[in-house]
Amino acid sequence: ARNSRSAASAESQGLVQAYLALAQIAEKRNDMPQAESWLARIDSPEELLNAQLRRAGILARQGKLDEARKLIRSQPEKTAADARQKLNAEVQLLREAKQYRAAYDLLSESLKRFAADADLSYDLAMMAEKLGRFDEMERLLRAVITSKPEYQHAYNALGYSLAERSIRLPEARQLVQKALELAPNDPYITDSLGWIEFKSGNLAEAQRILQAAYKNRPDPEIAAHLGEVLWVMGRREQALAIWREGMVLSADNETLLETLKRLRVKL
Repeated sequence: ARNSRSAASAESQGLVQAYLALAQIAEKRNDMPQAESWLARIDSPEELLNAQLRRAGILARQGKLDEARKLIRSQPEKTAADARQKLNAEVQLLREAKQYRAAYDLLSESLKRFAADADLSYDLAMMAEKLGRFDEMERLLRAVITSKPEYQHAYNALGYSLAERSIRLPEARQLVQKALELAPNDPYITDSLGWIEFKSGNLAEAQRILQAAYKNRPDPEIAAHLGEVLWVMGRREQALAIWREGMVLSADNETLLETLKRLRVKL
């Protein structure tokens, strides 16, 4: 009997993997209804939450954001980790839909439940920044730094935000250098340092740092920054080539699209 149960379990797991693979193929073909249909067949308790969250993502990409949020919220929570996973999924959908106020409200409410969660405070700070609430963003990030001094993302986010607004650049550099001490060679933190050098007028150093970051991690946001440095240095063809690479990596990256629009560049 034990062997038959084991065989049945293996068969069930194999079926789940097949449905997941078929859903992924349908997604790549941009056939969202078919992908959603495959995921809807999964009833394995171990995979059900993940499958339903993926279904929610597909619904959202079809413009059915309210339906997607209801699907997420309807899922049972066996553990605190399940609750946190559901929250992450819903916030991500709102962020992708640029529903920043709704994401901010959801995170604010959730902090009452997960008060000691540094990741949640960080996410709320990022939403506050999207809404232009920079004082609140800084307060939240400094609270994270105080409670969790090894949290490199908070130093990096605050330093980058200051640089992006071209204010308190020496402090921004100190914050990002602290982040790099905690996470050496992190390409995204290295990108922030390069951006600070650019904002400080140190173009050659900015180029050197950003090229190293981009080589380490080809990323559309890093491409946006490196391209702008090259553009300002008069290396227009190099800049265009980097931006084109960035568009291949992600044609809807906010930083890259904003950069091209601001500089009035058409690829």
